Amino acid sequence: MWRQVRWALDAGQLWLSYGLLLLVGCVCAVNGVRGEAPRGDFTALRLQMVEQQLRQRGIYDERVLQAMAAVPRHLFVPPSLRAYAYEDGPLPIGQEQTISQPYIVALMSQSLELRGNETVLEVGTGSGYQAAVLSSLAARVYSIEILPELAETARERLRALGYTNVTVIVGDGTQGWPAEAPYDAIIVTAAARRVPPALLEQLADGGRLVLPVVFQDGQRLLRLQKRGDLVIQEELGAVRFVPLVGEEP
Repeated sequence: MWRQVRWALDAGQLWLSYGLLLLVGCVCAVNGVRGEAPRGDFTALRLQMVEQQLRQRGIYDERVLQAMAAVPRHLFVPPSLRAYAYEDGPLPIGQEQTISQPYIVALMSQSLELRGNETVLEVGTGSGYQAAVLSSLAARVYSIEILPELAETARERLRALGYTNVTVIVGDGTQGWPAEAPYDAIIVTAAARRVPPALLEQLADGGRLVLPVVFQDGQRLLRLQKRGDLVIQEELGAVRFVPLVGEEP
């Protein structure tokens, strides 16, 4: 049985951290840090992120690396934080939600083992960044968000940027989206107290479900693979996510 413990991210502390980061960034800009791309050169910063934060830390799927190099992460964060979009950490996006650390986005995407012809369900659209990455890795992406404002903003952003194979839905992601099931892969971008049964039910045979789950000693990223009547579970490491909100968290 899953141990049920709730963990909450202190959004105030996150904003404070980035206030300090801003101060450090100003100092670095004055002193001049070698080897860093200028903060306004987003393409260079993105490529630097891919090499230093992803490839050097074990992200090996070239399709994932290419997607991360192509998606303009700075357009998925508040304008006041765009200079920090390619830093090695999460950023607040409003409504007590965050955009995940680039490495975590890449790790979860890689763990889905997508080849390009799959239908994917994402639970927790947030800013739409993870969906944009998945857009170039799968044939079709359905992304469900419980907060209407976030869903609408993400929908418009994805449409404006040309991610035409992503559909954003307002709803309770813990219940999945039965209308388009079964899914070849499901990704959950918030921490659940247990694996939502509806998501396992909507996972195709052979499909992969990647999600963070809360245990007594913290959160861990899990990958579950459905093989007939069996579900094979793997642990992918310790993580920190905002709590999954819904009827069956």
